[in-house]
Amino acid sequence: MTTLKRGQLAKEVGISPEAIRYYERQGLLQAGRDSNGYRRFDVSCIDRLKFIQRAQSVGLSLKEIGELLELEIARGEHTCEEVKAITQAKQQEIQQKIRELQHMYDALTILNNRCCGGSHSAEHCTILTALADTESTEEVSHEHNKTH
Repeated sequence: MTTLKRGQLAKEVGISPEAIRYYERQGLLQAGRDSNGYRRFDVSCIDRLKFIQRAQSVGLSLKEIGELLELEIARGEHTCEEVKAITQAKQQEIQQKIRELQHMYDALTILNNRCCGGSHSAEHCTILTALADTESTEEVSHEHNKTH
């Protein structure tokens, strides 16, 4: 059976040896030891690391990836329903984050639309005023806009 040292495996997959160490600590990757005590990885770890990279690229956490790897190891003992539950939960989490980001974006749009963005003093800047005022939800206009 062909085995690889950590550095060889890292080079093969295009990641750092430190990343491999981290995945080992997280329980996502296991290594054996040779007679000299060096960690040796089975060539199947290449596919496992590529699986991890692809899963990370769609936003899955290492915990979620670990759960999927457990299911992947014993595919015949699990259902597609179990696998899909993990990715659907992540999808819902991402959708919630998108809603939160959209809310932040909308709030910033309102703040930016209220500000003249001119070269006037920021003494009456509506953005600063709105962020400092914890009670008011009223639209604030620039004082210097009233005098110009």
